[in-house]
Amino acid sequence: MTQRIFIPLCIVAVLALGACSTLENSWEGTANLAESAWNGTRAVVNPEPKIDYDAYHIEDPNERKLAAVFSPVDAVFSELMRFVSDRDTYPDQAWQDLLFTRFPWIDGMMIVDDQGNVVERRPAVPLKRMSSPLTFKAVWRETFLKPVVDYPELGPELYLGTPYFKDTKFSGLIIVTFDPRTLFQFCPKPEDLIIIHPGGGVWSRGANVDEKAVLALPWAQMLDDDVHGRVDVGDKQYSWIARYVGQDPFVYATESADPHYDPGFWN
Repeated sequence: MTQRIFIPLCIVAVLALGACSTLENSWEGTANLAESAWNGTRAVVNPEPKIDYDAYHIEDPNERKLAAVFSPVDAVFSELMRFVSDRDTYPDQAWQDLLFTRFPWIDGMMIVDDQGNVVERRPAVPLKRMSSPLTFKAVWRETFLKPVVDYPELGPELYLGTPYFKDTKFSGLIIVTFDPRTLFQFCPKPEDLIIIHPGGGVWSRGANVDEKAVLALPWAQMLDDDVHGRVDVGDKQYSWIARYVGQDPFVYATESADPHYDPGFWN
């Protein structure tokens, strides 16, 4: 059964082995033998880690550029999504403290009951007010993460909601909130990256992009066909890849490094 959680406008939120063992031996010869044996076998038991960077070489210059700018951002975003969606019970103080410690760039969090009433929120004084009531609609037994984007005067705010339960009964949502433009601080070249919220907005930090033309693209059809590709917008071409947050798509894109390159990968 689909359930809707309404967060009223009057509610304001600022939301988002090693084992060390020491073996002492009184016989020096035995100790030397043990050390010699370990030195001879540790390369097999515990080999030195090596990374073959050549194995990750990307031939397509468009794909290479896109990977370079979106991967660091997506890694941080994905870490937050995993952390939030892994919690399915009421978050105690320790969990809340860890949330803000690991993700100091989020704006805040709030906990609401199954009627949308705020039970708890941090910080107590918000930076942004909701432009309209937020609606989280999902089958909460099947949905682990639901994003809702708001567009108040101070800029976009992304709300991530995950359900919590008590005795297997749905009890409400844990909601983490942040300005999605904050993610650009993790991009090595933020001016080269744009993030598209189909049907909503285009987020960037210094990119020269025709936002209306980008949003006018038939994203629903494009995303039905594929999760990555290239698309022309005016006299520019963009390489893009989709990131699904729950069932909602967001798109990372960058201006193609070589619009005439024929990679096969994108076809």
